[in-house]
Amino acid sequence: MPDIILLSDPRVAAVPVAECDEPLVDLRTVTRLRVDERQADGTGAFAHLRAGAVERLLAAQERLPAGVRFLVVEGYRPPSLQRRYFEQYLGTLRQARPGEPPERLRALASAYISPPEVAPHVTGGAVDLTLCTEEGEELPLGTEVNATPEESGGACRTAAPTSPEARRNRALMDEALGAQGFVNYPTEWWHWSFGDRYWALLGQEPAAAYGPVSDGG
Repeated sequence: MPDIILLSDPRVAAVPVAECDEPLVDLRTVTRLRVDERQADGTGAFAHLRAGAVERLLAAQERLPAGVRFLVVEGYRPPSLQRRYFEQYLGTLRQARPGEPPERLRALASAYISPPEVAPHVTGGAVDLTLCTEEGEELPLGTEVNATPEESGGACRTAAPTSPEARRNRALMDEALGAQGFVNYPTEWWHWSFGDRYWALLGQEPAAAYGPVSDGG
């Protein structure tokens, strides 16, 4: 993946953070957004996003064609949950690739689950989402949200070959979200973020606006 900057890249961790202290907003209280429950956790953390990111998400939704809306799957992820996800996937890769060096396994894992120390979701600035109709029926995007590289044959990558309809729908997301300053993680078509270290690196910003939000809020 020569053209893809992974979250394990040292340049991401090197980006400083100038925390702006924006609060997390519960998206379930934002009537113009649809929130899916598939990633729901006991605390409701999944349905939260930083206030500035919420404003941009709503503005991006206004750019979608009539009858099409965003369906939010997951926003904020507590650091402890992020660590568990990463270690679980790293363990799966370690079993599947017993001869791989640790640094290679970490890079492979970060193509799907962000390393905890730089994970966009723990900042409250990242959102996993897809497209749906006004009635909530999901549109074709080529894979399920959160499909692994292994189970999707690499089709989870944003630029991967897929059906013409899925390609058009991915382009809709790119135009709408990109226009509001969100950046995509290229190995996951559903993952977009604003204000985090990855966003700052790609946009050549001097610092990230959002740092990690502790499990306690």
